[in-house]
Amino acid sequence: MRLTKLQKQLCNALQKGLPICRRPFAEIAKALGSNETEVLQQATQLMEMGIIRRFSALINYRALGMTSTLVAAHVPEEDLQRIAEVINSLEYVSHNYSRNHYYNLWFTLQAKTSADIKVTLTELSGRFDIDFHSLPVKQTFKLDVRFDAEGTILNGFPNPCLPQGKTHRPASFLLNENQKKILSKLQDKLELTTEPFSLLRSQDLSEEDILRTIKELIDKGVIRRIAAVVDHRKLGFVANVLFASEVPQDKIIQAGQRLARFGIVSHCYERETFENWPYNLFAMMHAKSMGRIQHVINKFVEAEKIESFQLLPTVTELKKQSVRYKF
Repeated sequence: MRLTKLQKQLCNALQKGLPICRRPFAEIAKALGSNETEVLQQATQLMEMGIIRRFSALINYRALGMTSTLVAAHVPEEDLQRIAEVINSLEYVSHNYSRNHYYNLWFTLQAKTSADIKVTLTELSGRFDIDFHSLPVKQTFKLDVRFDAEGTILNGFPNPCLPQGKTHRPASFLLNENQKKILSKLQDKLELTTEPFSLLRSQDLSEEDILRTIKELIDKGVIRRIAAVVDHRKLGFVANVLFASEVPQDKIIQAGQRLARFGIVSHCYERETFENWPYNLFAMMHAKSMGRIQHVINKFVEAEKIESFQLLPTVTELKKQSVRYKF
């Protein structure tokens, strides 16, 4: 889609996150050399165009004491839609994709404990007579995807890989009642108004209380940011692939950090393996052409002397929806 210069700048600014203040769109307008009315009008238009999917709080599930995994399965093609619908109905499934591979169904599953994940997958296996393989994260090298509307790279914002391949594992944070109320409401779509946070006011909470509490939740790592989530395809990022490679354990940190530095990489993890699946380094790649993705893969594979890897392009997006947490 053709966007004006202001729309591109705004798209980037809104992905970066709203300032936590009484009139956040006025602050963004000031930074862009515009005015609040114009910014709100253009943001509304971006939503109507479908470029912005929603505004909401991006919540760090680990800070709520949750755990997660990526699940892979080989599903007969004639059963794929039926089984996908069952999986999509699970409360803590956020993303589900069919991919062009023997393992053609890939979804993310959250739960309160690893044991709960095992129970869920065992139940699914028994119900459908299919093996569901869990690949939990061992180390995180990069996360936090934002698409640059002004250029051709994926991440147009500072997003360094995590030092020494460490996974973000904040201590589980015990919420008080006010934090629970605000966090519950922030999971809804935020309205595009001059004072969006005022809609959270109640008899018990003033606007000052709300802003202070949101800042506390951000400081504690419960909320990553309150921001726009975009449809990357409408920004031209129409090619994507899940890249999985086999890396020796003594080289995993070096390889993971180097892979994370590529602009087309949005997520990069070391994951556990399973029988006949030795691939431990995963990266999600998005670009405006498959040629660009292949160029990066060739460069990385040659530099790191990777001998074995798999490419899993998306066939169908079966589900993409934030988990809604109950407090």
